[in-house]
Amino acid sequence: MIGPSLVFFFIKYNLWSSIYNGTQDLIIQGYSFSQMINYHAWSLVVSLIAGGYASHNLAEDIRMGRISTYLIYPFNFWEFHTASFISFQFLQTFISGITILSIFLLGIFESITLVTLFNGYIFCFLVSLMWFTLQYMTGILSFWLEETWILRVLLQIMSAFLSGAILPLELYPAWAVKILNYTPFPYLSYYPIKIFQGKLPLLTTAPLIIIGWTILFALINKLIWKRGMKLYTAAGM
Repeated sequence: MIGPSLVFFFIKYNLWSSIYNGTQDLIIQGYSFSQMINYHAWSLVVSLIAGGYASHNLAEDIRMGRISTYLIYPFNFWEFHTASFISFQFLQTFISGITILSIFLLGIFESITLVTLFNGYIFCFLVSLMWFTLQYMTGILSFWLEETWILRVLLQIMSAFLSGAILPLELYPAWAVKILNYTPFPYLSYYPIKIFQGKLPLLTTAPLIIIGWTILFALINKLIWKRGMKLYTAAGM
């Protein structure tokens, strides 16, 4: 799913090119133009590794009544979609590797070390698990909602603005950043970007916060699934 991420990157490139207007000496909250493009190039890589689109299929399976088939399969609904998510992540990891190499050859990534790459991929994998459980939640709300695409769009917009994917968090007020650090959003983009850049270590409280949010979302999903199955009816089995 590199297409939307790539288009988003070029939009941001054009936006920041207009803001800096070719002024090489202009510094915005510690970012020169090349540093800003470097930040958003890593944002592109993070979106490839950590982003997922599982909830659309989840919602369709429930709305179309296809989850009935999982009741007679040797694997359940959760196992099937988790396996799909893991296989999708392998593909995205491969694509992200090619993307990093391409951007490096363009000269946007001036220096990359194996340590920062390893740390970044480990962190992004944790983020992808959290994002999957969050998307899973919006998907299984189809037990009560006819369409969940509005929730998906709202979640995408909120995560884009609050995660640092559009604006680095240094451009936000300090009080807003303090509040955001208590939410899952900055860990979706800003933190993995900084780890890839080597500006933050992997072993901080951030991985523990992500694991905590993932466990919380998984427990909520389990509760929603149990309540949803009590409402679910199927015919023709």
